Amino acid sequence: MKGKASATKRMIAMLLLTVIVFGLIFGYKAVGNYFMNDFFDNMPAPTVTITATEVSEQTWRASTTAVGSFRAVNGTDVAAQIGGVITSIQFANGAPVEQGDILVTLDTEVDEAERARLAAQLDIARTEAQRLIPLVASQNVSESDVARAESEVAQVAAALQAQDALIKQKTIRAPFSGTLGIRQINLGEYVGPGTPLVSLQSTDPIYLNFTLPEHRIGALNRGMEVIAGVDAYANENFVGEITALSPQVSETTRSIEVQASFANTNGKLLPGMFARVQLNTAEPREVIVVPRTAVQFNPFGNVVYVITGDSEDALQVQQRLVQTGAVQGDLVEVTEGLELGERIATSGLLKLRNNASVTINNDPDVQPPAEREPRPENR
Repeated sequence: MKGKASATKRMIAMLLLTVIVFGLIFGYKAVGNYFMNDFFDNMPAPTVTITATEVSEQTWRASTTAVGSFRAVNGTDVAAQIGGVITSIQFANGAPVEQGDILVTLDTEVDEAERARLAAQLDIARTEAQRLIPLVASQNVSESDVARAESEVAQVAAALQAQDALIKQKTIRAPFSGTLGIRQINLGEYVGPGTPLVSLQSTDPIYLNFTLPEHRIGALNRGMEVIAGVDAYANENFVGEITALSPQVSETTRSIEVQASFANTNGKLLPGMFARVQLNTAEPREVIVVPRTAVQFNPFGNVVYVITGDSEDALQVQQRLVQTGAVQGDLVEVTEGLELGERIATSGLLKLRNNASVTINNDPDVQPPAEREPRPENR
C-alpha cells in the first residue's frame, strides 16, 4: 500500500510540474505578444513619398471622335488620250502647275502632214464650189451639183477640224492646278492611249473623309468645326469644317459618311494620310479635373487623398470620397468632393492611409501624365 501511495504522489508532482512549466511558457509568450503588439500599434508610420498636384479647372466640350483619311479635292493620273512617241517633258517632279500648263508633247510630224493635205483639199473644194455658184444662173450646172460641192467643202472642213483636235491631244496639259508627282515616262518612249504619265493632286484645300455612327447624325451640320491630328505632326492640330454629309446611311455598318474641308496652304496634309478626328458637339463648360492616377476606383466609391499640413515638413493625407464624371485623356472630371486649389496625391496611393505622413517628390521626370490629349512620341 505504501508503494502504491508513493507512486501516486510522484505522478501528481510530475503533473503539477508539467502544468507549471507550460504555464510559464504560455505566460511568457502572451506577455511577449502583448508588448510586441503594443510596439507595432504605437510605432510611427514611415513617411511615404508621393507626387502631387493641385485640383484645377478646365474648359471642356462634349465631343465625339473618329478616324479618317485625307483626299485631294481633285486628284488623277494624267494619261495620254492617244498613242505617240514622247518628244518633250516640260515639268519637274513634284512641281506645282497651273491649269493648262503643258506637261508632255507627243510626235505630231505625220499628223501635221495629214493636216496640210486636208487644208489643201479644203482650198480646192472651196474654189470649186465658188466656181459653180455663178453657173447655176446660166443653167450650165444644176443646183444639185452646187450642193454636192458645198457638201464636199463641209466634209473636208470637218476632217480638218478633227485632225486639229488630234494634234491638240498630243499636247498634254494639266487639267487643273495642283502639285505633280513623280513622272512615270521617259523622253523618246512610246505611250499608248490611257498610259499614266504623272500623278496630279490638288491639295489646297484638301478633303478629310470619315464615318460616324448613325445616332450621331442629329449633332452634325455643315460648317461644324472639325479638329484633326496626324502622326506626322504629333504636336499639331489642324482645324477644318464639315462641308458635306452623305444623303444615306450604310445598311451594313449603320454609319454615315462625312466630308470636311481643310485649308492646306503649307502643304503639310497629303492625300492618303491617316487622321484622328474630333468634333465638339456641345457648348463648352467649366469642369474641375484631376489626373486619373489620383483616383482610386473602388466598388464602394472613388477615393482621392487630400494633402493637409501647414509646412512641407509635416504633411499628411486624408482619404476622401469623390464623384467622378467625364474622362478625357489622362484627366477625369470631379463633380463632387473636391475644391479648386486643394492638393492631392497623384502616385503612391496603394501605400497611403488616413493621416499617413508624406513627402512630395517634385522631380518632373517622375510626374504621372496629365494631358487632356495625350499623344505618344513617334519612334
